[in-house]
Amino acid sequence: MDQAQTTSFQTVGIVGVGLIGGSIGIALKKQKLAERVLGVGRSLANLEIAKTNGLIDVITDLEQMAKVADLIIICVPVAQSKDVLKGIVPYLKKDAIIIDVGSTKMDVIQVAKEVLGDHMHQFIACHPIAGGAQHGASAARDDLLENKQVIMCPLFENLMSDVTRIEHLWKDLGARVYKISALEHDHIFAAVSHLPHLLSYALMLQVANAQDADKKFVHAGAGFRDFTRIAASSPEMWTDISLANRDALLKELDGYLLIVEQMKKAIQSGDAKLLQKMFQIASDSRKDWQG
Repeated sequence: MDQAQTTSFQTVGIVGVGLIGGSIGIALKKQKLAERVLGVGRSLANLEIAKTNGLIDVITDLEQMAKVADLIIICVPVAQSKDVLKGIVPYLKKDAIIIDVGSTKMDVIQVAKEVLGDHMHQFIACHPIAGGAQHGASAARDDLLENKQVIMCPLFENLMSDVTRIEHLWKDLGARVYKISALEHDHIFAAVSHLPHLLSYALMLQVANAQDADKKFVHAGAGFRDFTRIAASSPEMWTDISLANRDALLKELDGYLLIVEQMKKAIQSGDAKLLQKMFQIASDSRKDWQG
């Protein structure tokens, strides 16, 4: 039996059929890893787009989805995870697997433990490192996960067979899988994902609030465009992420502000040597990271 057969599911339920959820749905269907994909969400209009575009097969609700789904994928802002889990736990099939795609893990795992109780072994925390500034079903595409990272944070409650099955599923969708603890995940992504989004939003706000904002936007070039691209991301999602990973994010923000203060003092004092040294370290690090 080939890998695609061992990682296929008869019925998959996706809660939140946006960019991530919709892309997973259409990829599952394209790779024949699901016989049927069910979609659940707050916006009927978005779900209709998802069905029309072939991301899902059926529009349904939490209860009906949980009764039949062999795999449930929660793709909602992390603050909504608790309500979703409460909505599905009374109807879960005993052998169903639940995964999420949230950008924070400690908070979601804690909520899952509170809500799922004896069903906790069925929940496997995941985070695909894929996305973009656009969101909603219309932004979904079947190759979103190809050669992208997916972080898995297995728990001691999980069955090893379930963890292996989900790992193979992500790989079948083209992703590279890494397993780390939830604590390490939140620490790492506060630095390399959550802080950059915060800074991008902040710069966009600074320029947008300026008296001459119109002129600044007219003359803004590629550097500004690249830096602020992610400021077009979902405000709801990033509000949830920022508050969910508050401690780690505040620590990273404090470190960033210290560096900015050093740069400010170097500019004020005309210390070209210090400023160039800081720029050089940053430039070399960026080039090394690019490989």
